[in-house]
Amino acid sequence: MPSTYALFDDAGKFLAGRVLSEAESSLQVELDSGKRVKVKSANVMLRFDKPAPAELLADGQRLAETIDLDLAWEFAPEEDFGFADFARDYFDASAGTAQQAAALFRLHGAPHYFRRAGKGQFRKAPEEIVKAALLAIERKAQQAAQIAGWVDELVAGQCPQPVREQLYKILFKPDKNAPEYKAVVDAAKRAQRAPLDLLLAAGAIDSPYQFHWRRFLFDQFPKGPGFPAGLQAPAITAELPLAPVRAFSIDDSSTTEIDDALSFQGIGSGTVVVGIHIAAPALAIAPDSAVDKVARDRCSTVYMPGWKITMLPDEVVQAYTLLEGRDCPAVSLYVTFDEATLAVQASETKLERVPIVANLRHDQLDAVVTEAALSGEAPASFDFATELTFAHRLARHLKAQREVVRGKPENFNRPDYNFRLVDADGKSPSEPPTGVESVQISERRRGAPLDLIVAEAMILANNTWGGWLATLGVPGIYRSQASMAPGIKVRMSTRAAPHAGMGVAHYTWATSPLRRYVDLVNQWQIIACARHGATALLAAPFKPKDTTLLAIISGFDAAYTAYNGFQNGMERYWTLRWLQQSGTTEITATAMKDGLVRADTLPLVLRAVGADSLPRGAHVRIRLGEPDLLTLDIGGSVIARLDDVPTDDAPVDDDADAEEGAAAAPLALAIDVADADEATEAPVAPPAA
Repeated sequence: MPSTYALFDDAGKFLAGRVLSEAESSLQVELDSGKRVKVKSANVMLRFDKPAPAELLADGQRLAETIDLDLAWEFAPEEDFGFADFARDYFDASAGTAQQAAALFRLHGAPHYFRRAGKGQFRKAPEEIVKAALLAIERKAQQAAQIAGWVDELVAGQCPQPVREQLYKILFKPDKNAPEYKAVVDAAKRAQRAPLDLLLAAGAIDSPYQFHWRRFLFDQFPKGPGFPAGLQAPAITAELPLAPVRAFSIDDSSTTEIDDALSFQGIGSGTVVVGIHIAAPALAIAPDSAVDKVARDRCSTVYMPGWKITMLPDEVVQAYTLLEGRDCPAVSLYVTFDEATLAVQASETKLERVPIVANLRHDQLDAVVTEAALSGEAPASFDFATELTFAHRLARHLKAQREVVRGKPENFNRPDYNFRLVDADGKSPSEPPTGVESVQISERRRGAPLDLIVAEAMILANNTWGGWLATLGVPGIYRSQASMAPGIKVRMSTRAAPHAGMGVAHYTWATSPLRRYVDLVNQWQIIACARHGATALLAAPFKPKDTTLLAIISGFDAAYTAYNGFQNGMERYWTLRWLQQSGTTEITATAMKDGLVRADTLPLVLRAVGADSLPRGAHVRIRLGEPDLLTLDIGGSVIARLDDVPTDDAPVDDDADAEEGAAAAPLALAIDVADADEATEAPVAPPAA
């Protein structure tokens, strides 16, 4: 008579139930739940009449726990054996159904001791496998105990050192199998707190500033911001003629990477030759050389208030920077203008040594080199007054020409801001800031005369060289913008195309080779053109459709975006620090959209309660909330409207829409507790360090 019940294997899980019917190769079994299943005969391990299925499963699991695996493995036969035979050897010769089920469960659940060799058949594992498996199990148990200990510490408000050391990896690039990550997740669950709040309470974060700084280094400079030892500047061996000019640069006092300088010849003669002289590291640094690999890896200098991480070591920079008092190797663009009409008559590129007679500084001259002084309305009591007066007239002309192409003027109604950090002794930091320095914030009006002169000269050079490369068929790296319609962004490519935002037919980046890698790459190509003319393509380091150029663009774009994001974040940090330092609780601001407002005299955008219903451009007074230096967030509320006239049609900056993203977004963490089980390019000078 067929047995009443059957114990069977269901994808590695053992079930038992009443046999309803049986065919040649399968059975129909009813489980205790009432569910009926079809079971292959090959999967049936035991047939029995008693006890009941549920009782057998319970008794079998209980007895299985009593089986000593070490003892069982030691006395198991070397050849294959069945679980029923094992039960009779281990328990007694009359081992019943429950003991057989227990043997099956125990053998099946210990693959490190016994391997499955067929239906109900097993073979003891080799001794070395058993030892390795037991060691792994022990390690896992120790790790579980370690995690549990770390969880206890975190919940109690203490941060274990291993968690502290892995903090940024845990939060932003976690290995979800790592014990440190599991400890933070488990502790957050137990404490019912967000991971960041938990870690803050446990003292894992030394200070908000160090948190931002170290996170940036973790993301972008995992080996640290230092340079390889022994990196030296290659010498420029080419014989270069000495240019018959007196060139000067215009930068901030903190600028050490002086990339560009200007010269003027023939003022008052009817024909003026403007020289735009660019430092020439590409005359010495070869593609794929040690210095090049460092520059390509970094892509750009990283700027932040009070500090910078340069693209090249200072000793390399100083070998090529356009320092006053030296005859500096340069790639020079000479553009000849009709002095009266300012029409371009000719342009020429030369490789030469340029006498740099002065390094002028914005912060020392902006107050005296004014519109009034340059127009003759006020005395021009500064060096190079004649040259700067012509340069300003030319810059305004070039800007006006670009605005015709753009279809609208460039409106820079907002200032840029300079940040100066001082320590307790009133000195600027000589090491990376700690975050507790005092900060001074000053305005620098965009489009100021010196700013405009430099910006337009660089746009002229980048536009001219971009067209020259295209004419000679030599590939370069271009920046283009198809139109100024909303959502149309600036792109980088190897194809010359119009830049609508700049109002030029083609635009490269080639004027900052000491601080931007793209400029260094373009300078190699320009040098080939200067040396070989129509046959430059044969000598240029990069050929058309060169995949290396595409890789450079991709790497540069990602790094430059990250660097700019960090700079913006650090400027926001120091702005919030200034609010704390000065005790400022109210500011005046201008309404933007979506409830955002922009401070009138600070580089600060924030969300303000009551601003949603205001027209764009409305002037308001804001009461500020408490700044959060970790999330870089601050809120506010409108307490007064300072104007009565609707301002929906008021002019706004060309880049205002892009700036609306400047309000701090929530800190994006990669840790997941639930899972643990450019519209336009503004022609402004490079940011100061």
